[in-house]
Amino acid sequence: MRVLILLPPSEGKSAPRLGKPLELADLSFPVLTRPRSMVIDALVDLCSVDIDPTLPMHSRVLVDLAARTLGISDGQRDLVQLNGRLHTSPSARADKVYTGVLYDALDPATLSTSAKRRAATRLAVTSSLFGLVRPSDRIPAYRLSGDANLPGLGSVAAVWREYLGDAIHLGMGDGLLVDLRSTMYAAFWRPPSSLADRVATVRVLHEVDGKRQVVSHFNKSTKGRIVRDLLEDGGNPRTPGKLADLLTDLGWKVELGEPTKKGTQLDVIVTDV
Repeated sequence: MRVLILLPPSEGKSAPRLGKPLELADLSFPVLTRPRSMVIDALVDLCSVDIDPTLPMHSRVLVDLAARTLGISDGQRDLVQLNGRLHTSPSARADKVYTGVLYDALDPATLSTSAKRRAATRLAVTSSLFGLVRPSDRIPAYRLSGDANLPGLGSVAAVWREYLGDAIHLGMGDGLLVDLRSTMYAAFWRPPSSLADRVATVRVLHEVDGKRQVVSHFNKSTKGRIVRDLLEDGGNPRTPGKLADLLTDLGWKVELGEPTKKGTQLDVIVTDV
């Protein structure tokens, strides 16, 4: 009986400077090895552009095509070459590669020893390239949005909808699933009704003058702090209601929704700026 906390990835990533290349066989959730290979190969094929100084216009056209396909801006064209080197680039722990507001607030490096042990078994990051990864999985930096369509493969979300369920079932066992994914990555897998009583979807609402709304920065930062609190506390709630009770005990303002066929929504209300 264990909690599985699903996190979104970060758009920005810290590229490792040293480390061995990616080894798919070493990653957690080996049930995902085949679709990981499919997505990686499709991305590398798109982005493997040799910059030939004798054919600068041809190289530019290929880079432009890959960038448009991936939604990469003019100022980030180096990310095309980054993707093209996925098989040979250095790798590092996922919790060092993923950066941004949520991961800054979680701050994995400063967790207590016991919280780090819990993070290793309770956290999983939803990834458009790898499906799911644990914090200790060694991965290279990459750029692939969750709404991307790859030539010869199609929608990456559609690929993961076919395969991700088995990995999530294995990861959560008989425990509670705490879903903190963003909308884009929630589309990779929807909980079946058979799991509804063990699924808690956490939403963060920012309240100002009695009005509530989702604000991206506060949403991500709060989710990072929530996960940090859960890991440091070590509680292992078995139902959405017990999770709400635990978060309340930890000082969060929580409103528990009605159970649905997809699970139960927990609204965490943030009033400070």
